[in-house]
Amino acid sequence: MLAEEPDSTPKSPAQQHALDAARFTELVESASSGDWGRPSPVAEWTALDVVKHLVDWSRGFLKGAGVQLPALDVEADPVAAWKRHVADIQAILDDPAGRVLSNPHTGDRPVDEAIDQFYTADVWMHRWDLAKALGREPDLGEQRCADALAGMASVEQMLRDSGQFGSAVPVAHDAPAQDRLMAFIGRDPAWRPSA
Repeated sequence: MLAEEPDSTPKSPAQQHALDAARFTELVESASSGDWGRPSPVAEWTALDVVKHLVDWSRGFLKGAGVQLPALDVEADPVAAWKRHVADIQAILDDPAGRVLSNPHTGDRPVDEAIDQFYTADVWMHRWDLAKALGREPDLGEQRCADALAGMASVEQMLRDSGQFGSAVPVAHDAPAQDRLMAFIGRDPAWRPSA
């Protein structure tokens, strides 16, 4: 159900978001009301916090492109808020209208490229956190994990200095790419929710 498709055909930002958001939505829809308080692999975050993080930061980020999206109450109804959020982001990607996103950390870039690089990639990686919080074993795709890890390893110090990731977790050098990627960004690949 949560396996990454092996197709490595390049996708447009709109296509990639549609795929990654759909996989994340499967998890969101599968959660019961009692699941939202479950711990996640991110220290001090619950399953609900994973969804809130994706919704809140990206809506603020898009202000740099002149996009003003209304705040969503994720706590009141995580499923409805997430689906509304996905629709809002997809609408921007389907019609970027030449908008440029300006951000002091990322510079100026077309809004669809900025969403793809920073937000859609975050949805993809946080799917691991939400799946783990819900007691599932996610599959982010070995090749995509290997590619992401290679890209991040080349700018590791900048990423560490940004505070976005925790300290790397030790993992065997021949571990699966997904485990190595999660360890790189500060997750314990063997993390399980407490009983």
